[in-house]
Amino acid sequence: MKENIHPKYLPVVFQDLSSDFSFLTRSTMSSKETVEWTDGNEYPVIKLDITSHSHPFYTGKQKTLDVGGRVDKFRQRYAKKA
Repeated sequence: MKENIHPKYLPVVFQDLSSDFSFLTRSTMSSKETVEWTDGNEYPVIKLDITSHSHPFYTGKQKTLDVGGRVDKFRQRYAKKA
């Protein structure tokens, strides 16, 4: 494997701005901003607008709307005929 061609893979904190949720993981991303983590060390912080902690799909708050019976119309149109 060639040396000095791969990006650095270091610990980074990802922070959800829409909720009070952060997690520490390893990434090639970096930032000039830092935050002190629970272990007492400072890590670069990447601020995100949405994560799995606040996304409606993962929180169970997502609603699926079937306006005008589109799903039923699709199923009727493309149903296998015997």
